Amino acid sequence: MTGKFAKSKAGHDKLKVYVIIKEEEEYVYLADGIYKTMGKPKKKSKKHIQIINKGQDENLTKKLLNKEQVSDEEIKRAIKIYECRREPEEGR
Repeated sequence: MTGKFAKSKAGHDKLKVYVIIKEEEEYVYLADGIYKTMGKPKKKSKKHIQIINKGQDENLTKKLLNKEQVSDEEIKRAIKIYECRREPEEGR
């Protein structure tokens, strides 16, 4: 799951898009590059997120899986690109 986009299904951040930066048995760690950064990610139960299988940033995923340095700017950019691509499809 690491590197994929996820949408929050519950909580005050419901419907917000994040990038999964780390995974444990029951929890994932999410970052948006703005409020939830790489240094202080959001810990969320797997049952409270919905994995988004489309629009994954391959370079970002590769960096996260190889445990390379990922900046908050890269995460913000990936989410912004995903959201820009998603909007026209939702209007159909």
